[in-house]
Amino acid sequence: MLTRNCLSLLLWVLFDGGLLTPLQPQPQQTLATEPRENVIHLPGQRSHFQRVKRGWVWNQFFVLEEYMGSEPQYVGKLHSDLDKGEGTVKYTLSGDGAGTVFTIDETTGDIHAIRSLDREEKPFYTLRAQAVDIETRKPLEPESEFIIKVQDINDNEPKFLDGPYVATVPEMSPVGAYVLQVKATDADDPTYGNSARVVYSILQGQPYFSIDPKTGVIRTALPNMDREVKEQYQVLIQAKDMGGQLGGLAGTTIVNITLTDVNDNPPRFPKSIFHLKVPESSPIGSAIGRIRAVDPDFGQNAEIEYNIVPGDGGNLFDIVTDEDTQEGVIKLKKPLDFETKKAYTFKVEASNLHLDHRFHSAGPFKDTATVKISVLDVDEPPVFSKPLYTMEVYEDTPVGTIIGAVTAQDLDVGSSAVRYFIDWKSDGDSYFTIDGNEGTIATNELLDRESTAQYNFSIIASKVSNPLLTSKVNILINVLDVNEFPPEISVPYETAVCENAKPGQIIQIVSAADRDLSPAGQQFSFRLSPEAAIKPNFTVRDFRNNTAGIETRRNGYSRRQQELYFLPVIIEDSSYPVQSSTNTMTIRVCRCDSDGTILSCNVEAIFLPVGLSTGALIAILLCIVILLAIVVLYVALRRQKKKDSLMTSKEDIRDNVIHYDDEGGGEEDTQAFDIGALRNPKVIEENKIRRDIKPDSLCLPRQRPPVEDNTDIRGFIHQRLQENDVDPTAPPYDSLATYAYEGTGSVAESLSSIDSLTTEADQDYDYLTDWGPRFKVLADMFGEEESYNPDKVT
Repeated sequence: MLTRNCLSLLLWVLFDGGLLTPLQPQPQQTLATEPRENVIHLPGQRSHFQRVKRGWVWNQFFVLEEYMGSEPQYVGKLHSDLDKGEGTVKYTLSGDGAGTVFTIDETTGDIHAIRSLDREEKPFYTLRAQAVDIETRKPLEPESEFIIKVQDINDNEPKFLDGPYVATVPEMSPVGAYVLQVKATDADDPTYGNSARVVYSILQGQPYFSIDPKTGVIRTALPNMDREVKEQYQVLIQAKDMGGQLGGLAGTTIVNITLTDVNDNPPRFPKSIFHLKVPESSPIGSAIGRIRAVDPDFGQNAEIEYNIVPGDGGNLFDIVTDEDTQEGVIKLKKPLDFETKKAYTFKVEASNLHLDHRFHSAGPFKDTATVKISVLDVDEPPVFSKPLYTMEVYEDTPVGTIIGAVTAQDLDVGSSAVRYFIDWKSDGDSYFTIDGNEGTIATNELLDRESTAQYNFSIIASKVSNPLLTSKVNILINVLDVNEFPPEISVPYETAVCENAKPGQIIQIVSAADRDLSPAGQQFSFRLSPEAAIKPNFTVRDFRNNTAGIETRRNGYSRRQQELYFLPVIIEDSSYPVQSSTNTMTIRVCRCDSDGTILSCNVEAIFLPVGLSTGALIAILLCIVILLAIVVLYVALRRQKKKDSLMTSKEDIRDNVIHYDDEGGGEEDTQAFDIGALRNPKVIEENKIRRDIKPDSLCLPRQRPPVEDNTDIRGFIHQRLQENDVDPTAPPYDSLATYAYEGTGSVAESLSSIDSLTTEADQDYDYLTDWGPRFKVLADMFGEEESYNPDKVT
């Protein structure tokens, strides 16, 4: 370091009047003589070229890290060409660590490090130096920057930041199979020397694994490592810097490597024969035993499938795999009987579900074992000869009559006697009884098929030697019918026949019903009763299918002569004893059209005139009603006209001529329309605000000039139109404006009696006759009024 500083002083001497350019902090900056010229960039201004006379001489300084000397470590020297050695120049130092880490001799410019430095903490320091006049305190040179770089030493060992490591590799992997890559980090400077150059090696774990010294990749070193022999391996890895040379620092980490399983082992039964004992009373579907094949593999590679090899007794059993224990569970498919067969033998095969083709050459991945099952005798309940007993009995059978029997036997080796009794839960009414020893069933009450046609109950059989062993069977008893009810006609009991019916015409189809049995189980016959067969008006035709037709025997029937006919019909059934009944049908005579459609069956219709139909009567009544309506309307119109022409003189007809459509606001409505304006247009309206709106501000009232005499209607309407157009109080919507004008200059003057100076008695209306035919009605009306005036003397 001192040699380097001396070299800097030598260059200063050689280049008197010049200086070396301060070097920027580059990681690999080397000692070099800078050019005598530099490009200066002033802050806040555009850059331009300018020659500057340099007054500093120094290079990039280096300081050794972790310096442990007793004296401050010399770093370098600063000097200005303006310093003539007279003590007039003062050197100052500022920037990173100035005064705390680095000091400068103000007179000589020597720089020292006053404490030990750590490159890993801070690799370089940027400082600023300046030379000032001691007396004036003014800078002699521009302030410049320089760098003090901390030179690295090998003071940090490699570290595995991600350790310890966990890795897996399949068992039976070939040599060189990739396992894991480890990485160590060295905090020293990788650009300086070999302090950060790391080399990897295995301290523990050989000969199973190897590691690449440069990359840290761990690979398998032995072939056919078997998980079933050893599953876990712990490998100790070392990382050493200085390229592994002597004196380098080292760090270690542990890698835990697990061999994962592959299906390289077939299942094997631990023994070739399995013996099982099964009671004969085992229910179907129950598990009667377990066998297991051993597979040293793990997970799905150890999953086993069991199958029964077809053979003796194999069809009575089934085997499934317990997914939790990988055992073969043998289940019963059919019931066992010790008395029939006492032992069964069959083979079971165990095989892997997931095979690995790499190990097919090792042989079949399955094994076979023999299973022998011995059936154990069990004291069993009695067995009925039938699963269901069906019996029949006629209704009204005497109490105590035996209708059937049940049989149960004890099939065990030492057979026992059997006792029978009825399950009271299924036959709570006790219609039947059973003999406990013989098993015969008899009636206990009279049976009625119409009340209950079928009985269903259970009989229990138990062993005398062990009453707790019982069995049950269902009994179904059908009650047979005894013919005790006669058949009857099903609906309808009333039918109709047309007056114009022809002989041999079927007017009704009848059927029968029997409460004993349904019609499907009976055959019914139909015929007339003997008293009705003499000169019958109707007869019965039996169709031999449990139906019959009512047939007419006359050519036409008259309601006037006889409205109703009563036809007795005899119906017989085919059961024994034969039952019969007489059913009377009512036949009503009706009026029909030519197609046989019934028009009326009412009794009142008999008294209508012959040849006059109901439609004709309705038409006549409708005409009468229309004529009466016309007459009433005509009379009402005539009466109204006469009343209008006979009005008294007190009624002012002329006042009724004016019509206006104004509802008004009642007694308090002071803004109502002035009707006087319609009667006399010369009346000047009062100044009022329009009632259809409420203006925001009161506007001046419109001044309407009076209508001049003899002004024509067109001028008057034009004047009113202009007044409404300029009206400031007019609403912004359409409104009705009245342009009523009666006009002036009429030959007859005004016809209104309003404002008339003469009284009603002084009026003479004879001049109306001179106005022509258009006023004839008016002249007649006032002329008639005078004729009806009682005060006038003629």
